Amino acid sequence: MPVRFTSILLLAAATVARASIDPASHAHTDDRRLPSRWYHEEGHPVHSLFRRAGSNDGVTYAAIGTPEWSAGFPADLALATMPQAWIDALSRAVTAGKIPDIPVSTSSNLENPTYPTGYDPYSATVCSSTYKCVTAGDVWDAPPGVLALSFDDGPLPASGALYDFLVKNNERVTHFFIGQNILSHPQEFQTAINNQDDLAVHTWTHPFMTSKSNEEVVAELGWSMWIVHNSTGGRIPRFWRPPYGDSDMRVRAIAKEVFGLTTVIWNQDTDDWTLDQNPPGTTLEKIGSQMQTWLTGPKTTGLVILEHELSDLSVQSFMAAYPLMVANGWKRVSLAQMDGLGAYLNALDAASPVTPAQVGDPNIKPPPANTTVLHQAV
Repeated sequence: MPVRFTSILLLAAATVARASIDPASHAHTDDRRLPSRWYHEEGHPVHSLFRRAGSNDGVTYAAIGTPEWSAGFPADLALATMPQAWIDALSRAVTAGKIPDIPVSTSSNLENPTYPTGYDPYSATVCSSTYKCVTAGDVWDAPPGVLALSFDDGPLPASGALYDFLVKNNERVTHFFIGQNILSHPQEFQTAINNQDDLAVHTWTHPFMTSKSNEEVVAELGWSMWIVHNSTGGRIPRFWRPPYGDSDMRVRAIAKEVFGLTTVIWNQDTDDWTLDQNPPGTTLEKIGSQMQTWLTGPKTTGLVILEHELSDLSVQSFMAAYPLMVANGWKRVSLAQMDGLGAYLNALDAASPVTPAQVGDPNIKPPPANTTVLHQAV
């Protein structure tokens, strides 16, 4: 089990324009970090002596990767029956007028989604993040001087090399996982959990979310949260990132009002997901040049770089840029820990106490604000 704790005093955070985290909330003291791993491996009995009381919700769940575990989640989302609690939560939000009545978009061949005549994606009514429309409450930026680390689209076979690299370098990150990939790659998923990284939602099937009905949006988010909940001792993710960055006022309202999720986008994009395409949409050399520009540039606005654990090449592009991140003095932190309020709606992180709750519960008691950020390396 990696132990990568750095004590950081953190004042109360406040959301500002573009939903970056107030720079005053980060007063840092660092630089003495513990070894990256305990002497004993995860399965050693000594670990049971050091598990915090309440570090799970007290429920016994099926072991990750077993048939019993897999049976709890949909192999085909279209055929899955959603829990009634999620349907009821959506109905309450719609009835209360909290879900804007915006028509679904259409999209094909990975082109930007389009809306019916009369619905401008740049307008305050629609405010599509695909079109870079920014609305209060979404996260686009990190605090000044902070590099918020996260990866999309895992877990996948390429994830293993990334996880080994992160452990070796004493880093923790946020993984925006795809539900289907969790189901298909339980071993990599288990490794991310063992490493105590932060887990967030990237939907179940990776669609353009604005092209989905209200009920389909609920299913994409709910099942993704449910598989994390049932695999981490009851933790409920606090953050989600829409595939392709595609959200609008309707979709983000469903995420927030039904599930309490905060929408995360990005302010720099490597296009690393195209590295293994035929033909590739970018190159390692181009990404290296972009990283050089971003990482040696001003720190007035912190960095939220879109990166993927999708292929060996995308992982390689991060590892190649990592020395620049260190050399240029960026404060590297798991994205979900930027504001000190925790990666989960009912727990601060992978090691802290869990408040028992169900996905879609409207009355989840939030964990106390964290005055010690555990997941930062400087």
